[in-house]
Amino acid sequence: MKLYDVTIDYQQEPLGLAVRQPRFSWKLSTDQENTVQTSYQITVRKGDIPVWETGKVVSDQSILVEYAGQALKDETEYQVTITVSNNHGQSAEAITNFTTGIFDPEDFVAEMIGHNFDESVIAPPIFKKSFTVNKTIKKATVYVTAQGVYELELNGQKVGEDYLAPGWTSYHKRLQYQIYDVTEQLIEQNELAITVGQGWYAGIMGFEMKNHHYGDCVGALLQLNLTYEDGTKETIATDETWSVETGAIQSSEIYLGETINTFDHSKQSGEVTVLPFDKSILVAQENEPIRMTERLEVVDDFVTPAGERVLDFGQNMTGWVELRVKGRPGQKLIIEHAETLDKDGNFYKETLRQAISVDTYICDGTEQVFRPHFTFHGFRYIRLSGFEDTEATFIACVLHSDMTPTGTFTTSNPKINQLQSNIRWGQRGNFLDVPTDCPQRDERLGWTGDAQVFSWTAAYNYNVAPFFSKWMKDVAADSSLEKGVPHVVPDILGSYSSSAWSDVAVIVPWVIYQTYGDLRILEESWQVMHEWVDYITNHTGDNGLWMTGFQYGDWLALDKEESADRTGATDKYLIANAYYLYVTDLVRQTALLLSKDKEAERYAQLYEEVLAAFQDEYYTKTGRIVSETQTGAILSLHFNLARPEDRERIMKTLVTNIENHKNHLATGFVGTPYINHVLSENGAHDLAGILLMREDYPSWLYAVNMGATTIWERWNSIKPDGSFDESGMNSLNHYAYGSIGDWMYRKVAGIYQTSPGYKTFAVQPRFVKGIDEVTATLETPYGEIASHWICRGGRIVVEVTVPANTTAQLYLPEKDEVVELGSGTYRYEYDTATDLTLARFSLDCTFGEILDQPLAIDLFNQMAPGMLDNPMIDMARGMTLVEVLGAAPEARPLYEAVIDALNQEEGEGVR
Repeated sequence: MKLYDVTIDYQQEPLGLAVRQPRFSWKLSTDQENTVQTSYQITVRKGDIPVWETGKVVSDQSILVEYAGQALKDETEYQVTITVSNNHGQSAEAITNFTTGIFDPEDFVAEMIGHNFDESVIAPPIFKKSFTVNKTIKKATVYVTAQGVYELELNGQKVGEDYLAPGWTSYHKRLQYQIYDVTEQLIEQNELAITVGQGWYAGIMGFEMKNHHYGDCVGALLQLNLTYEDGTKETIATDETWSVETGAIQSSEIYLGETINTFDHSKQSGEVTVLPFDKSILVAQENEPIRMTERLEVVDDFVTPAGERVLDFGQNMTGWVELRVKGRPGQKLIIEHAETLDKDGNFYKETLRQAISVDTYICDGTEQVFRPHFTFHGFRYIRLSGFEDTEATFIACVLHSDMTPTGTFTTSNPKINQLQSNIRWGQRGNFLDVPTDCPQRDERLGWTGDAQVFSWTAAYNYNVAPFFSKWMKDVAADSSLEKGVPHVVPDILGSYSSSAWSDVAVIVPWVIYQTYGDLRILEESWQVMHEWVDYITNHTGDNGLWMTGFQYGDWLALDKEESADRTGATDKYLIANAYYLYVTDLVRQTALLLSKDKEAERYAQLYEEVLAAFQDEYYTKTGRIVSETQTGAILSLHFNLARPEDRERIMKTLVTNIENHKNHLATGFVGTPYINHVLSENGAHDLAGILLMREDYPSWLYAVNMGATTIWERWNSIKPDGSFDESGMNSLNHYAYGSIGDWMYRKVAGIYQTSPGYKTFAVQPRFVKGIDEVTATLETPYGEIASHWICRGGRIVVEVTVPANTTAQLYLPEKDEVVELGSGTYRYEYDTATDLTLARFSLDCTFGEILDQPLAIDLFNQMAPGMLDNPMIDMARGMTLVEVLGAAPEARPLYEAVIDALNQEEGEGVR
């Protein structure tokens, strides 16, 4: 047995840890099946002196074991030894370490410094300090932050690999700082330089393109603590003795782009001022920093019909372009960014709205590497100007919070694989310190509703515990019992309290607890969680329901005309009260977990009272819903709001509604995350599979067929003719509808937790017509779960991996019994009860899919001459063959013959 992935508060060997009670986690690796940890022992030492010794603890706990030793000291390295035994008599040991930072922010001696440049100077200031080191350095640690976004250089070299630090928080209440070990970068004569862009703090943000949301003057705070080999210490800190000047970066805005002039920029010098600043708001870096995680090369370099040179990187992404070039002195090079081309193949920037996203570089005549510093773009394509007769190389640099990947999901169907890729890229592009709605236009805000509906999917794809833990502190900071919870966090809009959006305050902490077994996020979020429910309760009417105020409803649902309302046809207050009930129950469960028994009893009573009022208001005595929409039925079933005797009728209502939409969904942001779950859990999994596999509008694969590489904001962001939605709100990287990923992992691959952190879990694969093989993995707090199934040629194969120190329940397809599994890898192979070979072409294919095959066209022309010349054929392309045959049942033999021939050509059987 070995121990691996030993972490301390989700980090490996953290530097600058400012958590007084850190938590230790580890994983067990062994070839022995049915392995369970029986005991652990943790020793934490400061040098040779133990500061915490647990002794042998008889326990299977291996995640988030909380430190309970002596008070940790500032800037001190601690060694950790973890020894584990298992039920097979095996033992293993792991050694790690962590270094603390500064626990009390009031202990910082550094000041927040600013400049005295007038408003006409928009170039980012560079704060500088020179100093001499005359002794041998033992340790050098720098703590740095800014009111703005900064890059730090020491002796002309960038410090760290982070970008857009310190990130975006509720700046007046919380400001993160970063910690770097710079021991190896120091020489005798040294210079520190902090360049500070306006960023989110002072830059242009929001629909109205206003700046100075938090302040009108950027600032920097830095403290370099030096420890010498002789035991003496020295501190270099920001104060009025620093200098300030401007450099080559002439302007930089997140929405607008950046201009760098290395040819004839005039350096301006100013005076440093000490800014008023409350150090108590300083917090050490809480989530993963923003980093460059991938570099993409150009896949196509072409001239558009409009005569413009455009480069295609093949993937809609977030970041910027690195340019390597040797231009003429004074030559101006311009790079513009866009997500897509128009239907004629020309560069199309309308999805950016007012965010022009232009980077401009002026060359000095030498070979240079240019990149932006304080902006980012959402793009796939770039348009070049000024590059005539100039050779250059271009690399697209992908930026996002450096989360650890945890989940993989692949199938035998390439289009579903592309959908999964789109979901992951949507998450990467929008999890940039805060969960933005989109990365390209004049918005890029932390919309709470988008994050809430996507949170389960996010936690399958990546480890989002640090990311969401940090952001939830900003949710709490910007919320109150009086105003409720903002629609965007950090809050720059001043709009509050809508269901599904503001419910993020309760739902995301619950998702993190369930996924990672992390009780601390519930403890830290308890106030905002219960105050959100209390806010709703304080705004209910005489009937106990929330029936007032603005609501987003089922945002962008298709069952109401866009010109009339973006909120869909489902009663907005039905949605509001359905979520009111859901979050009330989650707060009740949280109270029980936190041993708040009185509060648990109070919220349990509130739930029963509101549920009774809800049922009286929204259901007839026979079980009919006031809003007989897809979303109305979905919420009734998914949140268990309907009376037990009414569930069957409501389910029929949902199925009928879907059938009336020709087996298409009509849901928006609220209904979409749950629609397939409800179908799969209520006897209509086949219909859920049909919704997944649809390829015409509206569907997930419609966008895939239209060339999408991320998730769109709208089901028809690009129309079949290549034109665009013209509402002025049309992002092509907007991850909310990627929430289907949760169902793909949970229902198709079948992996879901049955206790927090996947200590116990289930694997319950469900087949989908059109997919005959699925492989999914999930790196949990205990190790990797794997689910692999094949249903092909009349045979079923299921393979499952269970990590050590966990147990699983396996539900084999077409089998009644539940198999209890300990750790290990298991394989099952058996005949299908019926012929379940999943043919590529079936009666559930669309007519358009059939017509895309040259063989099919030949067969139709042979067997039914002239049929394809009928003008009705184009109208039928988006219909399934079942739907077509409903209108022309006499044609069934013809269609079945064509399908049979296509499947024989594919080498697959006929279902």
